[in-house]
Amino acid sequence: MNRPFGNLPHEPCCLLRWKAMFISVEPDPTVPPSNDQIYWCSQTQVCVGPDNKVATPAACKPGRSCYSDVV
Repeated sequence: MNRPFGNLPHEPCCLLRWKAMFISVEPDPTVPPSNDQIYWCSQTQVCVGPDNKVATPAACKPGRSCYSDVV
């Protein structure tokens, strides 16, 4: 699975979702990445988590009240 946040110092919440998770194709190095950065929380189904803070790989980290490391 394409992970758009591989360089983070933490593992993002397992409830974080992004569009590339649902595209089942092999990576093509000739196609530039879209970098659309569209994320949402699978618990709330919108771009903010249950704590009303934005859902992004950088923000969805350990210590956040709604963070989960297990599905």
